[in-house]
Formats: sequence, structure tokens, C-alpha cells
Amino acid sequence: MYALVDCNNFFVSCERVFDSRLEGKPVIVLSNNDGCAIARSNEAKALGIAMGANYFEIEDIVKKHNVQVFSTNFVLYADMSLRVKGLLTDFCPSIEDYSIDENFLDFNGMEHIDLKAHCRKMAQMVGQGTGIPVSVGVAPTKTLAKVANKYAKKYAGYKSVCMIDTEEKRIKALQHFEIGDVWGIGRQHTKRLTAMGVKTAFDFTQLPQAWVRKNMTVIGERTWSELRGIPCIQMETAPPPKQSIMVSRSFGRMIADYTTVSEAVSTYIAMAAAKLRKQQSCAASLLVFIDTNPFREDLQQYSQHIIMRLPVATNSTQELLHYALDGLKKIFRPNFLYKKAGVMLMDLCSDYAIQGNLFDTVDRKKHHSLMSVMDSINARYGRNTLKMACLGNGKAWHIKQERLSPCYTTRMSDFPKTV
Repeated sequence: MYALVDCNNFFVSCERVFDSRLEGKPVIVLSNNDGCAIARSNEAKALGIAMGANYFEIEDIVKKHNVQVFSTNFVLYADMSLRVKGLLTDFCPSIEDYSIDENFLDFNGMEHIDLKAHCRKMAQMVGQGTGIPVSVGVAPTKTLAKVANKYAKKYAGYKSVCMIDTEEKRIKALQHFEIGDVWGIGRQHTKRLTAMGVKTAFDFTQLPQAWVRKNMTVIGERTWSELRGIPCIQMETAPPPKQSIMVSRSFGRMIADYTTVSEAVSTYIAMAAAKLRKQQSCAASLLVFIDTNPFREDLQQYSQHIIMRLPVATNSTQELLHYALDGLKKIFRPNFLYKKAGVMLMDLCSDYAIQGNLFDTVDRKKHHSLMSVMDSINARYGRNTLKMACLGNGKAWHIKQERLSPCYTTRMSDFPKTV
């Protein structure tokens, strides 16, 4: 049996843990640059605030109903996510991090215990230990666990835990589950299936397997099998290394000068390189891009990118910065107002399998030592405690976070104080 543990309205719940005045009030959390709603409390949903709604479109609702608005505080949310996972490991040793607010648990081999009671105790302990409410779906496959989780979240009668452990429960659950809500079935397949009269997950399981494989590839066939109770999607307790690493952000304001844009690109390279070293990989090529604001039709538009092949694959921030800034100089054009930039590290390989170059003059041992020291210092004292000077301070281009809550759990000055 598998379980999916989902933190309810996670970002909102994190804010409520440290500010009890938010309980029972409509609350939303905004995306980068305070652009759109990416998390909503049940009270905010009841007001008609949709997921992804642009903030400027819902400002009237926010003011009228005194909706509490927060900027995304990823430092706080990531730390709370780790705390939730830490408690889950007491109940199941095999855990897969699916997302910041979702974890799959593998209960295979634990059939001798009362799983429903076990999961209810788990949900209770997570709530007591972190203040985060969770819903748990338990089923023979990961896709069915997703289905069960939605029922656990939607209906209070399940007391946070829904278990699909019989054929009768499986059929009944799928008969009332819309095809568009099935994990693994995208919008285009949903449109096609709906046009064919396939409205529920159960309808989908009644399609011929050959048709599903032909029209929805092997991924669709896996979903079809999983919904029929046949496990096809394995646990990934150790995720495979990424094949590419991308870091991009929209600026807090539009920028015209090269120096400020180069600071942003340098920061993105440093972030990507740190991720690269963490998974023990090197990049053989990199991409840099810059964009103006496509929504400002009154301004001149410009969008460009450049791909550079490196002579030797590397994960050195210093070396990657050299090539990234050289590429930025080639594509940067004055007299434009830039709104976004980004970098992508590509053609990744293991740092133990690097193809050398006869004419390479870089002291790679020195670079490796420098990066090791920098990573260890930043891991202990916080990101960018030690950094390259070209990264600047980020004040001129940093994303807009006008409603950012304190980092209650990771910054000593922000620790909650008792009165």
C-alpha cells in the first residue's frame, strides 16, 4: 500500500502557524513579484478567488473582505516542509519527496498493522508537532493514493484519512472522480476524453488498453493500469540527477542598464552552479536569455538568448560566470527596459566523467577547493555569505516582496517572541 500525505493549503498554513490571528480569516499567498495568488485559505476560496488570479484583478475583493495577503516566503515554507518530513519518517522509513507540500510513503511490508489508525495517528502527530494540517490518501498504487487524498481533503467525515483498500471502494471512488482531476492526465487528453464521453476516472479504466497505449503513449497506459489497482509507478526515494538546471526570475522593476542585469545573471549562475555541485554534476554548455515586458505594448520589445559550449565541462561558479557574462554582453542591447533574465546549465555529466581538453589551462584543482570552501561556509551561515563580487547586493533588481512575513524558524532576529 502507498500513502500520499498532502499539507492542506500549505503556504497559508505556514503563515497561520506563527500568527494565530489569521485563523478563520481569508488568506492568500502571492507568487514571485507579488503577481498572482498561488495559495488560498478555504475562506479565500469561498470568496471566489481563483488559483492563479492576478492580484490587480482581485484587489477589490481583497479590500472589501479584508483578505490577508502575503508574499511567498520560500525560506519559511522549505524549513516547515523539512519538519513535516522529519515527523513522517517516524511512521514510515520509505519516503519520496514529491513536492514541497506532498510526500509519498511506501507501506509495503506493513500490512500486519491497522494502516488507517496508523495514518490517523501520523496526521495527528504532524499537526501537533508543526501546526500544519495534513490529509492522507492510502491505496494500492500511487495514482489511487492521489485519488484517495482528494477525498480525504474534501470530506471531513474521513477525519483526514481516506483508504481505498477494496475493489468496491476503488470502483466507487473512481465513479465520482472527474477525469480532469486524475494525476497524469493533462488538459489536452482531458478535452479529447471528454469529447468521447469519458467523464470519470472509472470511464477511463473501461477503455481498451491498446487504445490507451496508442493514443496516450506509455505514460497514459501507466495511469490506466494504476487506476485499475496495478502498481506501475515506483517510489523515487533518491531522485535521479537533473538533466538540466534553470534559474530565472522576473525583476522587481524594469531595468535598462547592463550592470544591473549582469548582477542578476551572475546571481542566477551562482544559484545554478551550487545546485550543480550538490548533485555532483558538471555542465558542458549554458544558455543565457533576457526579455523585455511583453505585456507593455507601449514599449519597444526585445527578446534574445545565446548558447555557449564550454571547452571543458565544469561546475565552478567562477568559470561559469566568465562564459555567462561574455554571452550576456553579446545579446544585451541598450535602450530597452528588461523585465526578466535567466540561465540554464545543459549537457550535464557526472563530475567523475569529464572529457578533458588538450589546451585547457584552468587550474581545476584550485577551482574545486575554492568552491568547496564557499559551499561549506554558505551551508553553515546562509546563502551568499561568501560570494563573487560581481553578484552585487541585488537591491536594484530583486523580486518584489512587499508583504513578506518573517523567517520565523531560520533567522534568529525573526524568532517568535513571547510576551
